[in-house]
Amino acid sequence: MGAASASLSSQTQPVAAGLSEARKLVIFAIMAFGQFMALLDIQIVAASLNSIQSGLSAGPDEIAWVQTAYLMAEIVMIPLAAFLSQALSTRWLFTLSAVLFTLSSLLCGMAWSIQSMTIFRAIQGFVGGAMVPTVFATGFAMFSGRRRAMIPAILGITSTLAPTLGPTLGGWITDVSSWHWLFFVNIVPGAAIAILLPLLGKVDEPNLAMLKRIDWLHVASLALFLGSLQYVLEEGPRHQWFEDQTIQTVAWMSAVGFAVFLERSYFSTMPVMKLTPFRRPTFALACVLSVVIGFGLYASTYLTPLFLGRVRGYSSLDIGTTVFVTGIFMTLGAPLAARLTTIVDQRIVIGVGFSLFALALWLMSGVTSAWGFWELFPAQAIRGFAILLCIVPSVGMALNGVPPEELRYASGLFNLMRNLGGAFGIATVTTWLQDYGRMHGERFGEALGQANTSALGAAVSRLSAFTADAAHAAKLLQGEIVQLVSQQALTLAFQDVFFLMAVAFVAALVIVPFCKTEILADATPPDAH
Repeated sequence: MGAASASLSSQTQPVAAGLSEARKLVIFAIMAFGQFMALLDIQIVAASLNSIQSGLSAGPDEIAWVQTAYLMAEIVMIPLAAFLSQALSTRWLFTLSAVLFTLSSLLCGMAWSIQSMTIFRAIQGFVGGAMVPTVFATGFAMFSGRRRAMIPAILGITSTLAPTLGPTLGGWITDVSSWHWLFFVNIVPGAAIAILLPLLGKVDEPNLAMLKRIDWLHVASLALFLGSLQYVLEEGPRHQWFEDQTIQTVAWMSAVGFAVFLERSYFSTMPVMKLTPFRRPTFALACVLSVVIGFGLYASTYLTPLFLGRVRGYSSLDIGTTVFVTGIFMTLGAPLAARLTTIVDQRIVIGVGFSLFALALWLMSGVTSAWGFWELFPAQAIRGFAILLCIVPSVGMALNGVPPEELRYASGLFNLMRNLGGAFGIATVTTWLQDYGRMHGERFGEALGQANTSALGAAVSRLSAFTADAAHAAKLLQGEIVQLVSQQALTLAFQDVFFLMAVAFVAALVIVPFCKTEILADATPPDAH
């Protein structure tokens, strides 16, 4: 990557030099809130897509782009944020991100067609993505010891609570007002961040010379690789994966982008994304664990509302109040997770976290079509409590001990791994759900076909007494049977999917003993010179 790159990178000044502890805390709190906003907007539209579809006169396939465009753009920005934060400085990158996020939110709320909404959502996701990894790197660089241990706990809450709260908040906003306010609610807090952060002082110095030597081919290949990959993962389950010509083409584009990206990462004189943090085995293993955590976090957050909506027929508000149990126990588990990482080997903490998460998923594998709030409560409570025991030590493993000049890149890569894990997770469980649902439906159909039809005939005769129309009675009964079979087949598919996810978390425990870690309380702050 060349001496020129190292020279330019080294010009970036240490983070938050000379700031008081109180001011550091305020800066971190504002940045954490910005991250929360960016992550909340991924899922805030989830419960309101029907309203947006109606308002924009969009088709069923088109409306999915309201989420897909955001995710594709965000996942491209996350690794780019490390380079941009050095070139522009953390303060001005975050401020610019907040300004553009606010403006794009305004445009989303004013969208007049599905095409304009898709463009504005892509812009919103791209500029908002800069806030996600930047706050991780800044928090780790500004604090040390016990305060540093709280960084992954706080950011773990924001990054897990945001997607959990999103559908509930979005459904409520749409019910009491309109879908436009899903985006307008960002304007006041976004403007506050854009005003307050520059006033609080410098976090670090910019290095504008980096922009003059930026490798645009590296940027383009990264965007092509990640954007295309996200598209394949989002659209694949809907179009039977590689049976669709478009999915095949986009997958090839992603592969080409990845090859060029790797070549530029190693041979460019000014790469926009450095892979050097992977030289540390513990960082590489922590990233693998982050993929699994993203898989479990996003897939379980996706599956539970889906079960409640499709099997139980819950409304958006009922779904929100049911799944919010997980958010409550996330908050309760955060202080314990932060404290344990300061006094106990992080491998023990993450081992307990993965074990509890696997237990929660195993409990969910016993789900039936009659399960509601209280039946789901134990599994959701355990999962919410366990997720911070997974996230906090994994962040510590990944970022603690990383050289200051690599901290931004390490943060971007680590967050990218979790997002990719989530994208792979949702795509995988969606495919599993379709395949197992179809399989169980076929088995039910075979069983009904072999069953004695005398009982069905008697039921039709009894219904005919009320309807005076045997054909209509048979049609009613057939509809009820089809609905019941579909419900039970889907429920069995949910059981299978949750069980396979539990197996994945148990299998990931094999990695944990190989991670070399240190207690965060003993961590020394980055060199200030």
